[in-house]
Amino acid sequence: MKKGSFIVSFSVIAIAAILLLSGFEKKQADSLSPNATRKPNIIVIMADDMGFSDLGCYGGEIHTPNIDFLANNGIRYTQFYNTSRCCPTRAALLTGLYNQQAGIGKMTDAEDEPGYRGHLTENTVTLAEVLKSSGYQTAMTGKWHVSNTNVQKNPQDQLDWLNHKKEYGDFAPLDQYPTNRGFDKYFGNIWGVVDFFDPFSLVSGIKPVKNVPKNYYHTDAISDTTVAYIKSFAKGSSPFFIYVAETAPHWPLMALPEDIAKYKDTYKSGWEAIRKARYQKMSKIGLIDPTNTKLSERWEANLSWEDNPDKEWDARAMAVHAAMIDRMDQGIGRMIKALRETGQLDNTLILFLSDNGASPENCAAYGPGFDRPNETRDGRPIVYDLKKQIMPGAQTSYASIGQRWANVANTPYQFWKAESYEGGVHTPLVAFWPKGITAKKGSYSAQVGHVMDFMSTFVELAGATYPKEFKGHAITPTSGISLAPSFQGKATLSHESLFNEHFGARYARSGNWKLVSSSLDSTWHLFNLATDKSETQDVAAQYPDKVRQLENQWHQWANSHQVFPKPSKKK
Repeated sequence: MKKGSFIVSFSVIAIAAILLLSGFEKKQADSLSPNATRKPNIIVIMADDMGFSDLGCYGGEIHTPNIDFLANNGIRYTQFYNTSRCCPTRAALLTGLYNQQAGIGKMTDAEDEPGYRGHLTENTVTLAEVLKSSGYQTAMTGKWHVSNTNVQKNPQDQLDWLNHKKEYGDFAPLDQYPTNRGFDKYFGNIWGVVDFFDPFSLVSGIKPVKNVPKNYYHTDAISDTTVAYIKSFAKGSSPFFIYVAETAPHWPLMALPEDIAKYKDTYKSGWEAIRKARYQKMSKIGLIDPTNTKLSERWEANLSWEDNPDKEWDARAMAVHAAMIDRMDQGIGRMIKALRETGQLDNTLILFLSDNGASPENCAAYGPGFDRPNETRDGRPIVYDLKKQIMPGAQTSYASIGQRWANVANTPYQFWKAESYEGGVHTPLVAFWPKGITAKKGSYSAQVGHVMDFMSTFVELAGATYPKEFKGHAITPTSGISLAPSFQGKATLSHESLFNEHFGARYARSGNWKLVSSSLDSTWHLFNLATDKSETQDVAAQYPDKVRQLENQWHQWANSHQVFPKPSKKK
C-alpha cells in the first residue's frame, strides 16, 4: 500500500471508529438461538449518476473487480428501472411507493401539493422502519437527500455556510433525518451535492461533523464507516440492514490522483470508440441481444472526436468519472472482505444499482450558490470553468462530464438522467446472496423490476410485515412486487405496467409497449421494446390506438398517484 493511501485510509477509519461511539446505543440482540435459521443480512449499495454501461460487468472499461465479483457470482438484471433522478429514486427505493406517493415528485423544496412536499411524508414507512420492527439492526451511510433543505435567505450567508465559514444549525428538520426514519446509525451527507474532499451537510446521527482530516475523501469515508458498521453488527445475533448511498460519480468531478492516473490515456480514443467498444462487449457477454437492442445514434454526432477542440479536457473529465467509480469499487471490496472475515458473506443479500442514468449536466454553468461553495475551507477559490481550461479532478474545480460522455456512459440507450427514455430510467442491478440465490451464477434476469420492489422483497425475506398504520398514520399500500422468485431463476409475476413523471418527462410501459416523451417535448413516442429496446424506431403513427390506450393509462396513474395536482408556481 502506498504511503498516501495509508494516510487516507487510516484517517477515515479513525473517524469511522469515533462515529460508531456517537451516542447511539447498540441495539439489543434478538433471541435467535444458535441453531435457528437466521434471516439474511441485507446491504443495498446505490451509485449516484452512474451510467448503465460504466461497470465492467455491464460492458464498461472501468476497473470494477469487486462489483464484477458480485455479478459473476450472482444475477444481473436487464430490465430494472429507477425514477430518473437522485431524490425521487431514493424516495421510491426507501418506501416501496412511486416517488410522488412518498412526497418527492420533484426535488427537496417544500411545496404546496401532497406529491411535492420535498420529504418522506407521514403516509410512508421506510425499509429501515419495517426491518427494524422485524428484529434487524439498521444503519445508513452516504447521501440521504429525501428531506427538506434548510437554506439561508441571504445568499452571502448561504455561501458562508457552504464554505464552512459560519454555522446555521441543522441542514434539514431533524424529524426528517435518517435516525428518525428507522436507522439506528447514520453517517453521511443530508444534502445531495458534495465536495468530495470536504463535504457540506455531513452528519453523524443528527450531529454535524464540523471538521474532517486533511486527507479526507468522502467515498472512502462512506466505505470505511460501512465496514465499521458491518463489524459492529456482526458481533450480535440479530441480522442487519445497511443502506450505502454512494455519492460517486455525481459531479463535481473530484478524485484521488492515483485513481485518475489509471485512466489518463483510456478516453483519448474518444466518444465513438468507447461507445462502440462497450456495445461490442455487452453483446459478447450476452448482456444484450444486438438483434433487438441496436446501438442508438450518438448524441450530437455532428462533432467527431478528431475535430473536437477540447479533446484533452474531455478525456480527462471521463478519466475522473472512471476514477470515482473505481474508488467506490475499492471500498465495496473492503465491505465484501469485512463480511467474509466476520462469517456474514454467505447469508448477506447485496444489491448494487444506480439511482439514474449518467448526468448530462454542465454543473459549471450553475455557478456557486444553494448547495455549491465558491471557495474551500482554507480560502482557495473554486473555479466554475465554462471554457474547459482548468483540468477537472481537484477540489478547486466544479466540472461534470456533459452530454456526449453521458450518452456514452448510458450505452446503448438514448438520453440520460431526468429523462424517461431508457438512458434515464434503466439501471444496472446486481444481486448477490450465496445462501439464497440458486439461479445460475453469473446469469441474467429479464424480470421487469423497479426500485420500489425492494420493499416487498425485503418484507418477504425478513418475514416482516408492511404495516397499514405506523406511528398513528395510515400507510399507503406498496406498489412493489417481490424479486425473491427471480433469485431462484423462476419466471414470476412482473409489473403489468410501470409509469414515471419528472419535470414533464414521462413514460407508460405496459408489457413490451412503452410510450414516452421528454422534458423538452411533450409529444408522445411509442416503442416496442420486444424488438427495439434502445428506442430507435418510433411506431406511434402505425399504432394510434396503442398510443391512446397508454396515454389514458398514464393519466389514470398520474391522477391517482399524486402526480397531479402539481404545485402552484412561486411568485
